[in-house]
Formats: sequence, C-alpha cells, structure tokens
Amino acid sequence: MRAEGMSPLLALGLLVAGLCSSVHCLPGGGLDLEDVTPEDQHKGAPVDDHTFVSSNSDFAFSLYKQLALKTSNENVVFSPSVSMTLAFLSLGACGPTLTETLEGLKFNLTDPETEIHQGFQHLLQTLGRPSDQLQLSVGNAMFVQEQLKLLDKFREDVRVLCASEAFSTDFRDSDTAKKLINGYVRNKTQGKIVELFKDPDKLTEMMLVNYIFSKAQWKKPFDPSRTYKSEFHVNKNRTVEVPMMTTGGLETPYFRDEEPCTALELRYTSDDSAPFILPEEGKMHDLEAKLLPETLRRWRDSLQPRRVHPLLPKFSISSDYDLQDILPQMGMGKVFPPAAGQSDIKDAEALAVSQVGV
Repeated sequence: MRAEGMSPLLALGLLVAGLCSSVHCLPGGGLDLEDVTPEDQHKGAPVDDHTFVSSNSDFAFSLYKQLALKTSNENVVFSPSVSMTLAFLSLGACGPTLTETLEGLKFNLTDPETEIHQGFQHLLQTLGRPSDQLQLSVGNAMFVQEQLKLLDKFREDVRVLCASEAFSTDFRDSDTAKKLINGYVRNKTQGKIVELFKDPDKLTEMMLVNYIFSKAQWKKPFDPSRTYKSEFHVNKNRTVEVPMMTTGGLETPYFRDEEPCTALELRYTSDDSAPFILPEEGKMHDLEAKLLPETLRRWRDSLQPRRVHPLLPKFSISSDYDLQDILPQMGMGKVFPPAAGQSDIKDAEALAVSQVGV
C-alpha cells in the first residue's frame, strides 16, 4: 500500500488475504529439460537461511520498485511468491535462460542450483507447518495439456522440490480449463481469488500456478465501535475520507528514522508480525528509492518497545500485473521468446514462456 503525508500512522505494508502468481508456457522454445536422476538432483543442503532470505528480499524490493514506477499513482500489491514461481519455472531451464533467471532472482551462482531449489523446498516446508493461531497455506500446481509428455526428471523435481500437484488439462476446451484452474485457486485461497483467468489461451501447453492464503488475528484487535471517518492523504494533491480503525493505545516495536520515516510492527496472536513504514509528508518517492534489504534489516534491528496509538484505514486492495515487460528490466529477458533458447522436451513440441502474471 502506498500513501503520503498521513496524520494517522500508516505505511508501505502488505496484508495478505489471497495472492496468486502464474506462468503460461506455449509451443515455440524456451524450456530445456535434461535427464539426471532424482537422487542426484535432490542431494545436498539448501543455501543458508541468511543468504536465501537476503536474495529473496533483494528480488522483492527490485520488483516493488519496478511496479511502483509503472503504477506511480496507484497502490501496489503483489504476491511475495513470485520468486517461488520463477524458481519453479527454472527447474525446466538450462544454459543462459537458467543462469539469467537465477541471477534475476538475485542468487549468487557460486551456490549450486540444487541448493537454491532446496532453499525454496525448505521455505515451503517451514511455511506449511500447522498452527492453531495462523492460517497459512502456500503451494504450487502444474496444469499440463493432456497430450504433453514431460520428462521424468522435471516431473519428479516439481513434485519433490516444489510439492506441486499436477493436473491433466484440456486447454483446447477453454471453458473446462478455466473452471478447473479457477476452481482450484478459489478453493486454495478460501474464495478470496474467484477468477484467476477469464480466457486461457487455447495454445497453452502448461501453466504453473503458485498460491498463498494467510489469515491471522491481531494480538490487540481493532475495535469496530471506535472506527470513524477521517481524511486519508493519497498524495500531496489528493485527500479522501475513509473509515479509520484504531486499537487504542498499545506497546509495540517502534523506530523513528532520519530517512525520514517511522517504522513499527503490529503483532498477531501467533507472535508473527506485520511491519508498517510511514514516510514523512511528501517523502514517499524518496523513501521508495532507498528501500533495500539492508535498510529493512536496520529498521527491524532498531525497533524498541513504545506505547503508540496506531490508526489504519479500512481497505481492500486487488491488482494484477503482466510481468512480461518488467522481468526483462530486471535481467530476465531470456525467459521470453524470441530470446529464449530451444527445448528438447521428450515427445513434445518446444515450449516458450508466453506470460507471467501476478
């Protein structure tokens, strides 16, 4: 969420209800699958947690900045699992396409590819641990054209490393394919994403889907009886009246920076937390330019308990982006044709990525 100059405390924050990203593959070249045994592929240890988190954060901030430039007067919300979807895709790539994809995801290629994928595998397993106080569902799915024969290595990799379900799909029958995919996503996001696709391309051979559903209770809930109308500063030229929610006073991690901005965390009953960053009036774009993983770490390391009276507007945000123009600007141009390399998928035509959406 993006906003400037608010008297209430708000920020660049993300509240996840149901978020989804996807990759479409069409005939024409782009995914190279090579035969190695699943045993060889899955040996070794994942990239260490600090390196893995740092790379993911770096990619997320880079993507945020690109989307903020593209939609300078709009809210920005995107799935944090875009990187997971692209890593999912990279399991079927080799050569320059593979190198460019992993470098675009900000990984150091001195780390073996298998360790990077095991990092995502470990992340999926960690997020999938059951909790009584936090509903969190993360997963992958692969929808494959009925006649397409995938290499055993790729099929095994996505099963083991991505915990991906695979569904035989008839993309030539658009209505049936749409009902299958949208029904799957709607079920996994508990009805939050009702229609992921309106008209799947009949030439689609394979679709990779990643979903996240998250729901948690605030440790100190907002009081509905205290919600009131107040001004919200969208930017220096626009103010709107919105319902403003408050918890009353509470003690929470807080930090005032010279950037200038204010950072704080609001905690859930599960002891997870949501970070919020409030830019000073007129300083939104300056703050966005300085957003880096190390900046976020410094803010979090500087947080100290302080009694505050947080106010949040009651809001709902939805958006969708086609990343085909954005990913090349982040160094991933070879993912798309005509730059993408040719593939040797057994018993199938070559595939090329036609669309990446979030």
